[in-house]
Amino acid sequence: MTNPHLTLLRERLGALNALELDIQDDSHLHAGHAGNKGGASHFTATIVAECFANKPMIAQHRLVYDLVRDLIPHPIHALALSTRAPSKGNT
Repeated sequence: MTNPHLTLLRERLGALNALELDIQDDSHLHAGHAGNKGGASHFTATIVAECFANKPMIAQHRLVYDLVRDLIPHPIHALALSTRAPSKGNT
């Protein structure tokens, strides 16, 4: 069964037109954690998108968090990010 918060996160991050978007649901790793109460989810996302070109990492992350700001801290409690522009290669 797919986590509905994962579906919502994918929809929101679709605005980045990412060449690569990999989102892992880490919620099971936080069972019993205070941030998991009430069904809040934990995710790790790897995003490769042209919109990140020539932007420092903090600006890249800001672009992502601006898309999901209203979802934090509930229904998404935590979102760990790895972002880069396609021209930067695998790092």
